[in-house]
Amino acid sequence: MSGPLSGIRIVDMTTMLSGPWAAMILADQGADVIKVEVPGVGDHVRSLGNQRAGMSAMFLNINRNKRSVSVDVKNPEGRDLVRRLASTADVFMQNFRPGVVDRLGVGETDIRKAAPEIIYTSISGFGDEGPWVGKPVYDPIIQAVSGLTTVQAGSDAERPRLIRTVLPDKLAAVTVSQAISAALISKLRTGKGQHLRISMLDSVLYFLWASDMGAQTYPDKEVSHQEAASFIDLIYETKDGHMTVAVMSNKEWVGLTKALEKPDWLADERFATPSARDQHVNERLIMTQEVLKSRNTAEWMARLEAQDVPCAPALKRSEVINHPQVLASGTIVETQHHAAGRLRQARSPARFAGTPSVHRRGAPLLGEHNDEVLREVGYSQAQLDELRASQVIGSENKASA
Repeated sequence: MSGPLSGIRIVDMTTMLSGPWAAMILADQGADVIKVEVPGVGDHVRSLGNQRAGMSAMFLNINRNKRSVSVDVKNPEGRDLVRRLASTADVFMQNFRPGVVDRLGVGETDIRKAAPEIIYTSISGFGDEGPWVGKPVYDPIIQAVSGLTTVQAGSDAERPRLIRTVLPDKLAAVTVSQAISAALISKLRTGKGQHLRISMLDSVLYFLWASDMGAQTYPDKEVSHQEAASFIDLIYETKDGHMTVAVMSNKEWVGLTKALEKPDWLADERFATPSARDQHVNERLIMTQEVLKSRNTAEWMARLEAQDVPCAPALKRSEVINHPQVLASGTIVETQHHAAGRLRQARSPARFAGTPSVHRRGAPLLGEHNDEVLREVGYSQAQLDELRASQVIGSENKASA
């Protein structure tokens, strides 16, 4: 058995990032994920930049361990084919804009006729109720409307700023994969499937409420203008680069003063307690920055680590892959892709002692597994040839007879 979800089948009709990555998380954990794509076109992410062998790096990185079938779901025979696939599956995933999926004939009602107890998963930007249900959505839209851009700015007085990675998409993916796992446990206990709905907006607000919505927590307390805790972040300039240093406890503060050779800071009333240090955070960080400019990052790392003060160099992406901790953890692995060649990717972060995840295959070529998958659900070679001739399924990567 490879991975704890071995034996689970998922039909994945999602595109772009959040749905495909959620499905890959489950595929990495052993699920048999069948990616359903449009013949001749496929997932839009296939066409993005940084290509090799006609596959983008992003597609390779969020679609491994899957099989691809290319099906025209606008064709009645194509819809029947997808429903037949669903009848063999535990989970059906889609991230069409609300309403579109029903017009295509693969909405919950249609799929449940073929698979009454399937876990039907809908991923959207804003959910299925409210004035913005039909609004087109990309990651920056969710960052803006969720308040994430003002959190990133530091205060309500500053210009809102995007986080320079697609956090809502990625966070939704992790939320979806966890929720599907929970729904699978429920199904194992009760025998019943259910409709699972996850929106990007809900996912981000749930994420932010853990630490960034303190002023919005008490309904009977007026929310004031959100002030910045500090106008300085915790990335400091050193003599030869940048690093981060973070202190919370009194012990760490004492350690910092020793490492920086600033014993007089211990007698300063502004920094005598954690609350005082928070109140005078800007003064404290400015003073810390001035000292850190005087030595190289490696020198400061040695001095701070000797005092058990949390610290790290601010690495470039090209440096991350060779950092001793990353190497020792085996976080980055190299594999041979059957079309794209040698790849370097991050392995699945969940490490199961009894059912370890296994790299079974690289991301699929478009329609690569048409014959293989459809034979598994009962189609004969003659039927496959007929479906291909009538363009119900694609012929992009037809297997040899």
